Amino acid sequence: MKKGIGHYHIGDAFDDFILIKSSARGVASNGKPFLTLILRDATGEIEAKLWEITKEDEEVFIPEQIVRLTGEVNQFRGKPQLKIFSIRPSNASDGVQVEDFVAKAPVEKEVLMEKLTEAIFEMQNPSLQRMVRALVKKYQEGLLTYPAATKNHHEYVSGLLHHIVSMLSLAKELHTLYPETNKDLLYAGVILHDLGKVKELSGVVTTSYTLEGKLLGHIPMMVEEIGNMAKELQIDGEEVLILQHLILSHHGKAEWGSPKPPLIREAELLHLIDLVDARMNMLNRALDKVKPGEFTDRLFALDNRSFYKPLFEDN
Repeated sequence: MKKGIGHYHIGDAFDDFILIKSSARGVASNGKPFLTLILRDATGEIEAKLWEITKEDEEVFIPEQIVRLTGEVNQFRGKPQLKIFSIRPSNASDGVQVEDFVAKAPVEKEVLMEKLTEAIFEMQNPSLQRMVRALVKKYQEGLLTYPAATKNHHEYVSGLLHHIVSMLSLAKELHTLYPETNKDLLYAGVILHDLGKVKELSGVVTTSYTLEGKLLGHIPMMVEEIGNMAKELQIDGEEVLILQHLILSHHGKAEWGSPKPPLIREAELLHLIDLVDARMNMLNRALDKVKPGEFTDRLFALDNRSFYKPLFEDN
């Protein structure tokens, strides 16, 4: 990869390989069909339109297909859009593979897993530790590779694990500042709060929502998993109910997808830690793509704001 689509600006010419993340058929006002393509590489993604398509185009330009594309980055309704000049599917002689176009966590998954394991060993409440250990073991394969979301934050390979470990670091510091909080409960909430996403999401390349994810969502699924695991381990203390509440309330508000608001001190802290880490991940990656003295693109998940990168950050 040379520059990466995430670092292109309006007016830049594009001539490189790129991966199709999604492909949707539409019909133009003149009655001719077209494809709306979401294209991605390890640095970001961009929309493109392929006009006046044939039936063969629909069969060739599908998700997870790598294409060689020339074009130019334009702007449409305030967002960058890639105008296609030429496009063809890649072949074996091109020497490219899907993994080349997928963003990965900045820390190796083995290192992340080691830090997660250390946090579990720090836990002293036997009921919480046993439930967390069992659920992490059950879903470890997905936890090692899955993203934390389809877009916005930690949407890369091992993003879920990276998100959890970053939150554990925050939780550890905040427990030092607020020693009245129950560290074991907070750690358990951090580790399990998004673990249901290994069932809610489809995978790591062209990530979408599973049927179970669409109809239930990761929060109810993990609440059920905790209940089932507690029965399997014959744990029936209040810890089970409290941990389920942390999972139910970690989005904070009903309009943000939280079935219950936080009603326990550690639940409130979990929500805030989750919010801080998700927002800083979005901000840091957006700011990495602009030079000092420039604004980022509008970030929909951050109230559609554009953020400025101060000039002195270049010093």
